[in-house]
Amino acid sequence: AVSPQVSPACRVAQSLAQYCVGANYAWAMAEGLFLLRLLVATSGRRCVPAFLLLGWGVPVLFVVPWVVLRYLYENEGCWERNEKVAVWWVIRCPILVAVTVNFVVFVRILRILVAKVRAHQVSRGDTRLRLARSTLTLIPLLGVHEVVFALAGEGEGGGGLRLAR
Repeated sequence: AVSPQVSPACRVAQSLAQYCVGANYAWAMAEGLFLLRLLVATSGRRCVPAFLLLGWGVPVLFVVPWVVLRYLYENEGCWERNEKVAVWWVIRCPILVAVTVNFVVFVRILRILVAKVRAHQVSRGDTRLRLARSTLTLIPLLGVHEVVFALAGEGEGGGGLRLAR
């Protein structure tokens, strides 16, 4: 059991950790959308404030409700256990949305890269290598590898997918 003196600080730390995780996914999505914008449009400079708001602001929209729900319905310990699944999905759904958006952005960027590489194929012999290098750079940048593990459980179970994650 967590002592009463430690609980508030521990819960604030847990909330901050959830915000940081959410910001990580939001920033990956913002980077992907910004890169797509640069490839499709002539400039992405006008959208920088929107991307800043997406990266830093959107996580607040789901972490604050999560904190309120945790306080009201699952206010035990340091909030490290997720026993009420509905409360946990307040955090999990936006992350899954970000992963899905990044996967779609990745596919669109990949299609653009393939078209650009094919257009310059006559002048360069290493086009497949350039395409592979670009693709391998985008996978971790956009968090595309998360698509494989998106629905892997966070709980105590030891399933194969969770173990691989």
